[in-house]
Amino acid sequence: MTERATLRGVLKRKPVVAWALYDWANSAFATTIMAGFFPVFYSAISQDISTEDSQFWFNVTLAAASVLIAVSAPILGAVADRGGSRKKFLVFFASIGILMTAGLAWVHAGQWWVGLLLYGLGTVGFSGANVFYDSMLVDVAEEEELDLISALGYSAGYIGGGLLFAVNVAMVQKPDWFGLQSPGSAVKASFLTVSVWWALFTLPLLRFVRETPTEDKAAPIEAVAAGLRQLRDTLKEIRSFKALVLFLLAYWIYIDGVNTVIKTAVFFGDRVLGLEQGALITALLLTQFVAFPSALAFGWLGQRIGAKPGVLIGIAVYLAALVYAWRFLQDEGDFYVLAVAIGLVQGGVQSLSRSLYARLVPPSKTAEFFGFFNMVGKFATIFGPLLIAFTPMLVPGASERDGILSLGVLFLMGGFLLTRVRVADGIEAARAFDRK
Repeated sequence: MTERATLRGVLKRKPVVAWALYDWANSAFATTIMAGFFPVFYSAISQDISTEDSQFWFNVTLAAASVLIAVSAPILGAVADRGGSRKKFLVFFASIGILMTAGLAWVHAGQWWVGLLLYGLGTVGFSGANVFYDSMLVDVAEEEELDLISALGYSAGYIGGGLLFAVNVAMVQKPDWFGLQSPGSAVKASFLTVSVWWALFTLPLLRFVRETPTEDKAAPIEAVAAGLRQLRDTLKEIRSFKALVLFLLAYWIYIDGVNTVIKTAVFFGDRVLGLEQGALITALLLTQFVAFPSALAFGWLGQRIGAKPGVLIGIAVYLAALVYAWRFLQDEGDFYVLAVAIGLVQGGVQSLSRSLYARLVPPSKTAEFFGFFNMVGKFATIFGPLLIAFTPMLVPGASERDGILSLGVLFLMGGFLLTRVRVADGIEAARAFDRK
């Protein structure tokens, strides 16, 4: 293996480090805002409406933001490809996310609709920027480096988001240490730290990452029309990318299981196991920091055995974790074991899925095709929650705990479809498309 395909080698290159630092930057939104503080903050500012109305508008906001990005991502990607403007689109959406996150610091009790509006737009900014960030992986990595550099991005995200989240938790638990008056003021200050963190660590990408030049680059207005034509042509031609389409189907199913585990684990620990909030936060931080070296390890593994076998190993670990949660999980110690198990494979499955997909994408259509990738990701927390919800209702004698085991169906189906993906054929199809 050459030096360029080692961690030490890629870390010597400024574009690679700058690209990975964007994951370090925006992961603060995913941890502190999405997973950590905003749900609690929203509950506090919406006390003047009923619990049912509060939950309804929260879920509607999440769904609307997800659908907006999912539907528009391939279109935006096609336009960005034709105009050679992926970095500009990333800056545009990231700026929305940064400004909306900062705005949350000025939302007061009773202004729940303002908080939801800012959060929804911030989520759009976060997700929209990721479409173009993911597509720029091919601008900083050669084919033999995709697994390692994709893993480097995810690992940077886990450690960066985890570090700021740990500081924010300390701010809320010990506000006087930071010169703050109360936990409430600490939460608002945390929103500002996320905004500054996100903006600051986006700067290296703007400075050092260069887009691959676009042939026949179009002017802004022309790029819109050309991008829409490109998307129309791609939808007609996509049948020729059989490996890519099959991978997207497999990814849609197994990443639904991954996302469901991420989004329901804390709820399960709270409502089913009755764990204290401190234990849940500890478990969340534990997952973040375990995922940091594990994502790098999976990048190394992908280089040696291939991205597809690496993802399949991660899926097998998820299946084992589900059995453990269903049969053995009892107290916070067991919950920490589960957090470590999930952390070991969560980043690996995500990073190797991204690098495998990058191999199947024609270089001339990176942003557009990663728009499809992100669209699938946005529609990928559907089946899991339904399986958990309906298993106790439809299966005689089944409990809430049995609903966890039902997620195994997603990992088994997704894993099976992934075994049918012929990666070599997909790579050749992508290259042949660009040659043509």
